[in-house]
Amino acid sequence: MAKELLGYIKLQIPAGGANPSPPVGPALGQRGLNIMDFCKAFNEKTKDVEKGAPIPVVITAYKDRSFEFVTKLPPVSYYLKKAAKIKKGNSTPGRTLVGKVTSADVEKIAKEKMKDLNAIDLKGAINMVKGSAVSMGMEIVN
Repeated sequence: MAKELLGYIKLQIPAGGANPSPPVGPALGQRGLNIMDFCKAFNEKTKDVEKGAPIPVVITAYKDRSFEFVTKLPPVSYYLKKAAKIKKGNSTPGRTLVGKVTSADVEKIAKEKMKDLNAIDLKGAINMVKGSAVSMGMEIVN
């Protein structure tokens, strides 16, 4: 018999940095899940990822207080900021530029994020990454 589903919890946690403080503790605690079990499992699963990279995670909570979780790759914006060597995107995109990324960088990011993106093929994924870059105030150069 399948477990009875309680709900899903979506969080973004730094790789290897899950601890009982917010946002993890309150999100799991209100559903009655064991916070330390999740933190240990998450930190173990993300130990090979770059320390501090924001990792989206979807936690499936069950009524018997058990859980499963799926981690995804860091957001496209994280990779774009890293490629352009900037701290944050532009607060007024379209008016000023904050950085530059090459077409090769965009293609590399699209290939890496392909499984998490909602794209049919690589061309669509590249267009999604380009759109993110432009909305962050970056220029795409050849």
